[in-house]
Amino acid sequence: MKPTSLSCIRCGRSYPLESLDRACGVCERDGVAANLGVVYDESASPDRDALPAAPRTLWRFADTLPLEAGQAISLGEGMTPLLPIASPWCEALFVKDETRNPTWSFKDRLASVAVSWAVSAGAGVIATSSSGNAGAAAASYAARAGLPCVVLTFKGAAGPMVEQIRAAGAMVLECAEKEDRWHILSRAVEKFGWFPTSPFFGPTAGSNSIGIEGYKTLAYEIAEGLDWCVPDWCVLPVCYGDALFGLWKGFDEMRRWGWTGGMPRLVAAEVSGSLSSALSTDDPMPPAVDRDAGSVATSIDIPRSTAQALIALRRTDGIAVALDDAAILGARETLARGAGLFVEASSAAAFAAIERLGVAGTIRRGDTVVAIATASGLKDVGAAPSAPVPSVKADLDDLRRALGEHYGFDV
Repeated sequence: MKPTSLSCIRCGRSYPLESLDRACGVCERDGVAANLGVVYDESASPDRDALPAAPRTLWRFADTLPLEAGQAISLGEGMTPLLPIASPWCEALFVKDETRNPTWSFKDRLASVAVSWAVSAGAGVIATSSSGNAGAAAASYAARAGLPCVVLTFKGAAGPMVEQIRAAGAMVLECAEKEDRWHILSRAVEKFGWFPTSPFFGPTAGSNSIGIEGYKTLAYEIAEGLDWCVPDWCVLPVCYGDALFGLWKGFDEMRRWGWTGGMPRLVAAEVSGSLSSALSTDDPMPPAVDRDAGSVATSIDIPRSTAQALIALRRTDGIAVALDDAAILGARETLARGAGLFVEASSAAAFAAIERLGVAGTIRRGDTVVAIATASGLKDVGAAPSAPVPSVKADLDDLRRALGEHYGFDV
């Protein structure tokens, strides 16, 4: 398939492929920040049986993406494991483990496609506003492409992620207020022609339209991993809904092409309640929901989600679950100790949402559920409760004492 244009995901108005610096102007007049999506020439839809065996990256699905595999700026992203884990709530729970991506988060899917497009378009500078994961991905893929990268972050961003961004050679700048990042970046995009991979104006419509196409491959890989069956539920942490919308688009494409049947119900695990509030109304734009304190799930800690996230939920009879810190940290500990998976606090929100829906009976025993583990716990270790490590002398008696005293373990 060849990309032909962009179109508003809400009203369908057409825009040229170069329109990466704004949301839909028509919907903006209605008070809705609606992102643009890629439109393809689908006169010949992709053939599932013709999928190549290589490369073993998301670019194996290049026929469904805006560029050819030979144009890819790649670090080996995608084709992450789909791991079955035990659950008291359903008989078939799978984790799509995105911590295995090159920069240890799902943002690599967006960055690979967005930076590849930037190179093909002759862009000179990659730019992003990010609390961590998106910045690390943009910086790493810009380095791979040999392009300079500017990352605008804010005071309090997780230290390990900032260091990861700087290690890739990106120029990191810290803003006093989160909103300041967008004010600066929007002006730089207009004045200097920088290529933005992230949101850069508010209220946000979402990230780079081309880059979001990379998230479609999550849906393709999940379906293939389940022998081209569609799960009953897909659950993921949601900030601005880029991956949520990409999942919907991927499953919708496969259904239209005859690759699969059906559509999973999507679940947005959030902290603000913005999407939860919107789903109880007919409003096209989620409201801003302020809270007294921030969340440990810093990657999704925003007061307002997006129209694209709301559209994805409504088109799939989806659900939004608002979660507090206790539920998120409890799920994180259960996942690490019960399944051996150490994820970022924001990722754990997906598993907390599954527990909430399982207790309510919304997710049933016979359902097939896929949770997206979006990022590694090493990205933000400050969110993990910590205690001093017990010391031990070099003899077995003290070993037994320490294990029993601190861990209740009898040797």
